Order: sequence, then structure tokens, then C-alpha cells
Amino acid sequence: MTECVTVKTVLKRGALVAAANWQVTAIQFVADTTFKMLLSVPLVGGVMLVVLVLGRELPEVFTSDLRGSMTFVATALWAEPVALASFLLAFSLVGLAGSALLFLLKGGTVAVLARGERDADPVEDPPLRLKPFWTAARFSIERFEAGCRDYMRRYLRLGLSLIVLYVLSGGAYLGLLWSSYASMGDRQLSWTAVAGMGSLLLAGWITLVNFFYLLVQMIVVVDNCSVHAAGRRVFAFLRGEPRLSFGVFGVVLLLVAGATLVSLIATTSLGVIAFVPLAGLAVIPLQLLAWLFRGLVFQYLELSALGAYLALYRRHSSPAAATDPGPGA
Repeated sequence: MTECVTVKTVLKRGALVAAANWQVTAIQFVADTTFKMLLSVPLVGGVMLVVLVLGRELPEVFTSDLRGSMTFVATALWAEPVALASFLLAFSLVGLAGSALLFLLKGGTVAVLARGERDADPVEDPPLRLKPFWTAARFSIERFEAGCRDYMRRYLRLGLSLIVLYVLSGGAYLGLLWSSYASMGDRQLSWTAVAGMGSLLLAGWITLVNFFYLLVQMIVVVDNCSVHAAGRRVFAFLRGEPRLSFGVFGVVLLLVAGATLVSLIATTSLGVIAFVPLAGLAVIPLQLLAWLFRGLVFQYLELSALGAYLALYRRHSSPAAATDPGPGA
């Protein structure tokens, strides 16, 4: 890497490494889309289950009052333990199976990007030339498959820990909503404010958890160490490179927020056009293209951030760093 290391240079290096290994972006996009499609099956089934249990029509379930709809559906399932258990079991099985697929593929993704970042010439130094750029291209089916296989156990262990943390965080959030609902009664405005504040805190907490999770994934591969050892080294890394690591985190977070805003504006605009006769037919392919572009952009931003963290961690680590093989190596 260049001697003058800034947030801009490490992000540029990470973005170029991710671009050179564009195949992993496509793989991650397909895996993420498959996971979401799998999750939609039990969700739709849950809605239909509520409709069948209550003998109601769909418009009765989805009212303009979100609070009333949530209470209505939750009360219906709670009153039918068998229906509730069936829904939770189906959702849990699909969620765990889809998550295992994502964890498995992420090992190959991180392994490819780590190798590409390590072997790449100083591609972040201008001017950009194709010959140095292609030194970062290290994707191959064999390398990707080897990464999936070598880190499968550790990534599954780490992913299950993440799921448990998600469940605990969601439980704490629902507990806050339930307690505020019980104490505030009919004060809709106050309950909405508490729910909004709780949602913001939950989103911030989940973002930090995902940041820490990504760094642990990275260190497991780079140092070929156990999950526990990687967790300890994350804190040492953040203490050694606080300005650059959190700088990359902040810039990527702003880019994701900007991309989300643009996506919402584009989706709203296409929704308005859909009501125009004949012109609405052209919206379907445009919506598919927008969905495809949005998914690829978000995956690319995540992998660019990973490439930047890989560059920073290589700069932080000494060449003679000890290796802790850990379980499952």
C-alpha cells in the first residue's frame, strides 16, 4: 500500500479489489436473494394461517392502523398455540437453513478477497492501469470452494452466535414495545415516539454488531485462527487503527444510506408511473432492473468495505504475527 494511508486510499483499494473479483459480488447477490425468497414462503404462509384461523379476509388483517394490525395478528396466533408453534417452527427452519448457506458462501468470499488484497499491486495509486488492477483478480472456483470448506465450521459457529444476538436484541426491543404499550394505554402518539426511538436504537446496535461481525470474519481467514481468538484481535485492531477503521465504517454507512434513499425515490417514481395506462407495462422490466442494480450495489459496497478493512488489518499486523489454528482449522 501507499505510505500516505487515508480513508480515501484504503476505500479505493478495497473497491478495486472487489471490482477485480466481481464474481464474488454476483455470488453473494444470488445467495442473498435466495435467502430472502426462502424467508418469504413461511411469512406468506403465516399470513394465510392467520386468515384461515380467524376466518377473515386479508383487508381485515391489514388495516391502516399498523399498531392495530400487529396486535390483531399477534393475538390471533397467541390464541392458537398450535398455529403459533407451526409458524415459528417453519420460519426458524427456513431461516436457519438459509443462514447456513450464507455463512458457508461467505467463507469463500472472504478467502478470495483476502488473497486478492494481499497479492494486489498498489492499485490505489494513480493513474489507474489495467495491469496492476488485474493483479488483484484472484477468484477461481477452486479457491472459492476451498475457502467455503476450510472455514465452514468456524463461520457456522460465528453465524449462530450472531443469530442468538439478533434474537436477544429483538426480544429486548419487543419487550420495550410491550411494556410501553401496557403503560401508555391509549396514548397513541407517546407509544409511536417510543417505538420510533427504540427502532433507531435497535438499528444502530445491529449496525455495530454487523461491523464487529465482519471484522471477526475477516480475521478468522487472514490469521487462520479460532472465532474466540479473532474476537480478541478485533479489539486490538480497532485500538491500533481507530481513525481509519471507523472512518471507513462511517463513509460506507453514508454511502449505504444514500443508496437506500435513491432506491426509495426510484421505487416511488416507478410506482407513480405504474398507474399510467400502457406506460405502466414498461414499469415491470424497469423495476426488475432497479432491483437487480440495487442488490448488486449493496453487495459491492459491503465487499468494498471488507477489502478496505483487509488492507488496514494487513497494515496493522506484523509479518511475524502468531497463528492460532483453533478448532476446525
